[in-house]
Amino acid sequence: MSPPAAESYLSDGRTLWSWLTTHDHKRIGVMFLVLTLFFFLVGGLFALALRIELLTPGRTIMGHLAYNRMFTLHGVTMVWLFMIPAIPSAFGNFLVPLMIGARDVAFPRLNLASVYLYVLGASVTLWGMFEGGADTGWTFYTPYSTTTGTAVLPVLVGVFIIGFSTIVTGLNFIATVHTLRAPGLTWMKLPLFVWAIYGTSIIQVLATPVLGMVLLLVALERVVGAGIFDPARGGDPLLFQHLFWFYSHPAVYIMVLPSMGVISEAVCAFSRKNAFSYRMIVYSTLGIAFVGFFTWGHHMFASGQSIFGSGAFGAMSMLVAIFTAIKIFSWLGTLYRGSIAIESPLIYTLGFMFFLFFGGMIGVAYSTTSLNLHWHDTYSVVAHFHFIMVGATVMAFLGALHYWFPKMFGRCFPAKLANSAAVLIIFGFITTFVPQFLLGNMGMPRRYADYPPHFQSLHVASTAGASLLAFGFLIIAGYLAWSLKYGAVAGNNPWGSDGFEWRSASPPPTHNFHVTPEYPTGPHEYAREEVPHAA
Repeated sequence: MSPPAAESYLSDGRTLWSWLTTHDHKRIGVMFLVLTLFFFLVGGLFALALRIELLTPGRTIMGHLAYNRMFTLHGVTMVWLFMIPAIPSAFGNFLVPLMIGARDVAFPRLNLASVYLYVLGASVTLWGMFEGGADTGWTFYTPYSTTTGTAVLPVLVGVFIIGFSTIVTGLNFIATVHTLRAPGLTWMKLPLFVWAIYGTSIIQVLATPVLGMVLLLVALERVVGAGIFDPARGGDPLLFQHLFWFYSHPAVYIMVLPSMGVISEAVCAFSRKNAFSYRMIVYSTLGIAFVGFFTWGHHMFASGQSIFGSGAFGAMSMLVAIFTAIKIFSWLGTLYRGSIAIESPLIYTLGFMFFLFFGGMIGVAYSTTSLNLHWHDTYSVVAHFHFIMVGATVMAFLGALHYWFPKMFGRCFPAKLANSAAVLIIFGFITTFVPQFLLGNMGMPRRYADYPPHFQSLHVASTAGASLLAFGFLIIAGYLAWSLKYGAVAGNNPWGSDGFEWRSASPPPTHNFHVTPEYPTGPHEYAREEVPHAA
């Protein structure tokens, strides 16, 4: 007889070696969660240092070169080490097989390799930033990145390695969704989170190699003086911008599309309703993934491209807003007349919708060439960037963390404290970045360590908001760490959700299901049966 199954994946081997050599997608997801949370902390500390420096005109705690290095540390850490891998690599790894009735991902060993590639790339990146203090910003714009005396090369190599982790993860999800769905689970029954991860994986696989290529070309130019991007050697710096943004604008959707998948799941779960328009959410996901490849030029309106090119890129950028609006109206339609349960995941969901709507409408304005030229390289761009990429991604990440925390660890957290922290985070984020919109309209350029005295009051307000954010994150870290050991036992389905992932135990056994589940209906079919909220 075969040995009895372990009680849960958490108890199937308790040594460090059992985690470091695991092929279990759930443990790999937890490892990615821990790693990305660590780099979120590191990137957040860098951001606080920047805000403290900007409290006063002139020098506050650091000089100009140190400021340039610090915002490079912040940008590289938050973009490459947190926002891009956070939801796909952590929650995608943990949940996609559970949602489709699979025992694991298609390539478990490759999945483990993606963790080590990520750790290797992160180590090289941070070593390069601390040893040589790269000062290029996370965009590595040429010709400055090819001529600066700081150690850019290790950071380029580190991000290049991290790109391989991203590609491997995307390939694994595509193969898993195509080949390991349980019998009866057709494409139009897939959970919306799975669709979001699937669309994101397509972008990861197609766009990330372009990033790897352009980073290698910059490294080549620094090492041998190839003259590809440096105009002093006959190169073209605009070629770098085209190649970099061809990846980096779709990379926005590597961050936002998985976030949208989280929101689709949470809206259905906490309104007790089917998705208002399941197919339109699916088609809009694929539409964003497709059109995102044709909008990179709106980052280059001030670079001298043709009037026709600017108009075409602007129109395509506005088309993304239509697909996004489809999602927002579908979520609102799902909430309308639903049996709403005010829990922390839903509060983060509402925060996400606000940031996405507010930032998205401003994105439509940025797609207009005349307005874009006025705002280009001002603090308004910083605020827009953070509303869409950071605000929306962090809201969805925290919503996912709270929604699936009982699933992953089998424990509940203090609900009232979690609700209060969620409100504080949203308020802190608004207080941090709304003043930056105003600064941009007043002409304050971004990336500057100094500014005229009449900008100080808005900078002080922004720093106060960042302090509120830091306090809110400390509260969340405290009660979640406490809940891991002392939280009430969650039971299999504490939210009373009808999502597919809740059909296994919480936390799940090592191989997810003792019997392969059946899927006669789609996810969140609340009209089919009443699933009461847990007390």
